Amino acid sequence: MLLGAARANGAASDPLIRQRIAQAHIGLTAMRYSALRMLTNAQSGTLSHEAFTYRLHWGVWHKKLGELAMDVLGPAGEYADPNGGPAHALQRLFLFSRSDTIYGGTSQIQRNQIAERALGLPKEPRGP
Repeated sequence: MLLGAARANGAASDPLIRQRIAQAHIGLTAMRYSALRMLTNAQSGTLSHEAFTYRLHWGVWHKKLGELAMDVLGPAGEYADPNGGPAHALQRLFLFSRSDTIYGGTSQIQRNQIAERALGLPKEPRGP
């Protein structure tokens, strides 16, 4: 859908947009291989380091994808399509991608969990 919109409105001719689309594809491929690695390690009953970083990586990647979607739409992304066309789906992608960095714990909380659980660093001091 994102590629179709970029081709339809000419954004695909912009080299920066093409580079960001390629980076999004690379990020998605990396997450796929990380997920396959997690599934392989899950058979042993242990949680791999990939499992700790996956949630954080997904939230950051999805947020960037939403920003890319709005940049591809350009000015058309600034208004709602009453018919619910393709622009509407990309706008939803942008709006919902914001919640990915919050609903499973903020990115900072995810980083703390990686430090404490995966790397074995001491827990962050808590208030009284």
